[in-house]
Amino acid sequence: MEGSVLERIRALDGEFDAALAGASNADALEEVRVRFLSRKGEITQIMRGLGGLPPDERREVGRRANALRERSRIELDAALAALSGPQDTIRGEDLTLPGRRPASGGLHPVRQVELQLVEVFRGLGFDVALGPDIELDHYNFRCLNFPDDHPARDMHDTFYVTDDVVMRTHTSPVQVRTMEKVQPPVRVVTPGRVYRSETIDATHAAVFHQLEGLYVDERVTMADLKGTLAGFARALFGDRTRVRFRPDFFPFTEPSVEFSFYTEATGWLEIGGAGMVDPEVFRSVDYDPEKWSGFAFGLGVERIAMLLYGITDIRTFFENDLRVLRQTW
Repeated sequence: MEGSVLERIRALDGEFDAALAGASNADALEEVRVRFLSRKGEITQIMRGLGGLPPDERREVGRRANALRERSRIELDAALAALSGPQDTIRGEDLTLPGRRPASGGLHPVRQVELQLVEVFRGLGFDVALGPDIELDHYNFRCLNFPDDHPARDMHDTFYVTDDVVMRTHTSPVQVRTMEKVQPPVRVVTPGRVYRSETIDATHAAVFHQLEGLYVDERVTMADLKGTLAGFARALFGDRTRVRFRPDFFPFTEPSVEFSFYTEATGWLEIGGAGMVDPEVFRSVDYDPEKWSGFAFGLGVERIAMLLYGITDIRTFFENDLRVLRQTW
């Protein structure tokens, strides 16, 4: 069997040389390519039959067939290049025309905004921490002081993988994981994708992006939180931006607030939630709440992007409309 296959390869070697020598134009060269190298070409058929050969024979046949295939490709390419002249065409293309610049990819608008936010907080002294999208209930809820009967644990708010594993509903679990590994002072932001079982509309999505921040040290106060968010707002939207705090509730902060930004273009818009880290969260990571204090905040990346670019429907970011994706934000 091996002998017959090797003999056929030797025969094809000569047949290819003869066919190539007789090809005087691009169409003839294409016929040579189809005969020897196309999906149904003679060399391709030999390659496909390698699996039926014994291992020791397969190695030699495969080596020679590969060598013939590569030589054929190289010599065909060289023959095509030799035909190129001022008036030559290949498959209907005018070879004298300048090349077309290939379309280059770019970052998604949401990703661009996320990187912009990270850079602002880096300028305020924050590091970046990342964590898994699929999270343990322990980190997503329990360590963040969510009671067992909290509504956020219900199936209509959370995607459950198992009883103890969820698709993270916020990036706060990354803060817990960071505190387990690092002793204060801690200053990090945690950007990433989050998942919630929400009805999708102009302002809500089941999959979206958050950026949350955590600062833990001695004698951290609500004034530090306000100054940080005010500095962030002015770096992003301009020096005339104002920040407003209103009382709110989150299981992992006490006191808790929702914060809004004011710009002349948008008026007051709610951006996210924040507050002083609840002592129970510190206890869950073995921080002494009598010694350490801190603040945490969270904001929606898509919400910021909508403000920056005047987009009114969050679904715009997920519909793959090239008119949007090709924008240079």
